[in-house]
Amino acid sequence: MGTWGTAIKSNDTSADTYADYFDLYNEGKEPKEIKNELISENPNGTNDFWFALALALWETKSLPNEILEKIRGIVKSESDLKLWKELDASESDIKKRKVVLDKFLAKLETEKAKPKARKRKKNKQPVFETGTCLVFKLANGNYGSAIVLSSDLETGYGYNLIVTTRLNQSTKPTLEDVEKSEILINDFGDWQKSTAWSWYLPDNFKNDIYESIGKFEIQKKYNPKKSEIGFGYTSNWDFVSSSILRQMEFEKTNGKTKTFPTKRLIKSKKRKWWQIG
Repeated sequence: MGTWGTAIKSNDTSADTYADYFDLYNEGKEPKEIKNELISENPNGTNDFWFALALALWETKSLPNEILEKIRGIVKSESDLKLWKELDASESDIKKRKVVLDKFLAKLETEKAKPKARKRKKNKQPVFETGTCLVFKLANGNYGSAIVLSSDLETGYGYNLIVTTRLNQSTKPTLEDVEKSEILINDFGDWQKSTAWSWYLPDNFKNDIYESIGKFEIQKKYNPKKSEIGFGYTSNWDFVSSSILRQMEFEKTNGKTKTFPTKRLIKSKKRKWWQIG
């Protein structure tokens, strides 16, 4: 599971659950039917799963008392905060998370005036073409880079599959710099050697942050409709760059996390793309 903030939907599990709920809701399914379907698919759902499901049900005026009680139990017992502590979250983030959860419970305990309206699905176009090489500024003033591995023209959601590299250099990278780089593997916090790639919705894209410097040929085909291990789905474009410096800081005391060369994703090799090492 990837977490990029303390908000209810600032993690892969919550974001995916919330999106799945409203995909089905906008298709015309009833909230109770959606709830049962999602629970059957997640019989051992995490706190983040239950938070997202509760939020979606509340927004559609369909939150049953048993789920409200479940959320109340998690928040009052502070079991979620204990989990964050076990995952080495900072004291600052734990305090922020507590405020978020207390406000969230208070919200669920009030009745929403009107259910969220169903939305007619609109076909969206991906922001970037497959193979586009992106560069961007990091918080330390250096440059980072990422590669667009796929552009979704089939589902209507307009996803881009983007992978981040380990580049962290003072000069703007060239295509050659990116080709010689390595792929970012996140191992800090609650990440467990997770490749820094996700399917990004075109929503919330800010075109003043990412600059295209050219294109690579991507030989592997990726399908957003098929579940592949390690891929998340998000509209939070900050995630493309936000973990680079945190991972580098983690490695100062823990050693470099094992990764693999960027060339493995953009050039044909005898070894498979997923074979790390």
